[in-house]
Amino acid sequence: MKLLIDENLPRKIKNFLPEYEINTVQEMGWAGIKNGELLKLASEQFDVFITLDQNLQYQQNLRETTIAICVLKARSNRLIDIEPLIPNLKQSLITIRRGEILEVTTNIEG
Repeated sequence: MKLLIDENLPRKIKNFLPEYEINTVQEMGWAGIKNGELLKLASEQFDVFITLDQNLQYQQNLRETTIAICVLKARSNRLIDIEPLIPNLKQSLITIRRGEILEVTTNIEG
């Protein structure tokens, strides 16, 4: 499974997902590309797009998108806030299908 990590996430998130083939938006040379075009490009080469952009599903017409999208619900884009989501992200990656959007949260309140 090929994953694309959005530019709003720290690159070090890749270290927590060694079982996947992962690129970042920056590594692909796509930094600064608007979401609609980014999703189009990503769907040609990747299975899942991982982002923090919680408005993505409201800003874009995702009906035609063939890439799966995982939206991380974290307090910030700091690794310390994202790390608790990794177990649930891994579980989501097992079940997600192309064209689906899943919000990834943690069971930890606070």
